Amino acid sequence: MDIHIARMTQKYAVEALCWKYEKPYDFYNNVLTTSAIVELLGGSYYAIVDSSYKLIGFFCTGRSAKIPAGERKAAYLEDCVDLGLGMNPVLTGKGYGDQFLKRILHFIELEYKGKPIRLTVASFNKRAIRLYEKNHFIKEHQFQYKDMEFITMKRNGTII
Repeated sequence: MDIHIARMTQKYAVEALCWKYEKPYDFYNNVLTTSAIVELLGGSYYAIVDSSYKLIGFFCTGRSAKIPAGERKAAYLEDCVDLGLGMNPVLTGKGYGDQFLKRILHFIELEYKGKPIRLTVASFNKRAIRLYEKNHFIKEHQFQYKDMEFITMKRNGTII
């Protein structure tokens, strides 16, 4: 799969917000609202597209990638690039995750020059956790938010 990073547009934001994941991943479903579109267009979100500019995923960095409860539980004290990401549900579980993640990590590593990268994942999402561990992320903190357990995972320096 040939993938590229593009500017998040309103068209891509609306499309991503309308994605529907199957259980148990439906936790990641969003609601299409004006404020959700504004969030995705706020500058910290990027679209991941194929060679035909079809949206295959997105990612964000910074505050948008954090779970507020993690801040209250001191999970985000270290200075890192926080990363959040999502892949089109029709592509998940089909072996595209590694290439998808590697493309994002390459972009972030060029942009932030050796700064550690941290992400937060729901602990039930074993498939994502395996992918992150395969890409040198190490579990750090655990915390609860709305009856859901989350894990922060960190990757040090440039590896790719």
